Amino acid sequence: MKNGKTIQDNERKIVLAICYDFDKTLSPDDMQAQGFIQSVGFNVKEFWEKSNKLASDNEMDQNLAYMFTMIKTSIGKEFITRERLKKYGSEVQLFNGLEDWFRRINEYGIALGVLVEHYVISSGLREMIEGTRIAKEFRKIYASSYYFDETGVAQWPAQAINYTNKTQFLFRIEKGILEINDQAVNERVPEERIRVPFRNMVYIGDSDTDIPCMKLVNQYGGHSVGVFNPETGDKNKVFKMIRQNRIRFFAPADYSDGSDLDLLIKSIIDHTAENERLEDIHLKNRLEQESFNKSQDENEQEIVRVKNDGILDLESSLSFSNTHAVIDKIRKIDNWNTNEIEMLFDIGLKNSQIRYILDDLDVANFYRRLLNSTECKKDSEKAIEIEKLINS
Repeated sequence: MKNGKTIQDNERKIVLAICYDFDKTLSPDDMQAQGFIQSVGFNVKEFWEKSNKLASDNEMDQNLAYMFTMIKTSIGKEFITRERLKKYGSEVQLFNGLEDWFRRINEYGIALGVLVEHYVISSGLREMIEGTRIAKEFRKIYASSYYFDETGVAQWPAQAINYTNKTQFLFRIEKGILEINDQAVNERVPEERIRVPFRNMVYIGDSDTDIPCMKLVNQYGGHSVGVFNPETGDKNKVFKMIRQNRIRFFAPADYSDGSDLDLLIKSIIDHTAENERLEDIHLKNRLEQESFNKSQDENEQEIVRVKNDGILDLESSLSFSNTHAVIDKIRKIDNWNTNEIEMLFDIGLKNSQIRYILDDLDVANFYRRLLNSTECKKDSEKAIEIEKLINS
């Protein structure tokens, strides 16, 4: 189910989720700067200065500021509609190799038994990303978006994604709960039902805005990759991120067959396939151990129940046959504690039905075992009297 609310598998599959930022990760520039900004009569630098000043002057989120600025600067020119944004998205330039990257990587994963899925987590506009040539390749696109009224015109932000709230989508991917308003993402999911463990996540980004996601993926054993523009060759950002342990790897944003990034992701798939076989063994062992513990706990609970019922039934026994039946139920229990033993001695002395048959073989053997127990207070008055009666 490509658009399903929750992904459910009949059996555990090895799933590797590759999560991408968009601007300057999949495309060389901000998506708004590749046609839209020019269409409203601004140069790129002026537009971002205007947007950032709006954010600064009003203590406003920068992503909300640019979305507002897009609407404001379109007034009197052309309404912002989903179709218009998709049109500009279709004109967004992509890094080399992306046209067949997804097919190649998916096929490589399938050959090793790994299902590779692709996700976008971006502060850019979802409507523009949906217009790109690669939109259909993503399992889910998490990005800022507009609310469009009944005439199809953008009125208000429906979703604003910034660098701090990007991480929530990694948890959705982890649990397979992909719909943005599904509160089930906050529920605890047992390890064996986690669809994409963080160790099987790759996050690919280019700058400081990706650091929270990179840090989270790294923290739980996943793979964070920094990319840089292969045309400029500027590695300052990726050097900074690897120095600060935000990423483990970096490569040019060249997605063509045989590129450094291509070989790196294939190596991660190799590692995932092998590592998950070990994880399956670990999970099997752990579940077996938990099952054993559960059975032990259930057995202990049953013993406690039998002991408690036995003490109550002996105390209230009014016939010899009933006393023998109760003794038969509890005679195999070995772990009586000191207080319970004293209670059983007290019942044996005070209940005339039991006291009368203390020398019967089954009853006498039961009480002898209690007397020989390490938990028995052999110098107690009750123990001494019971011993006299069964040995007389």
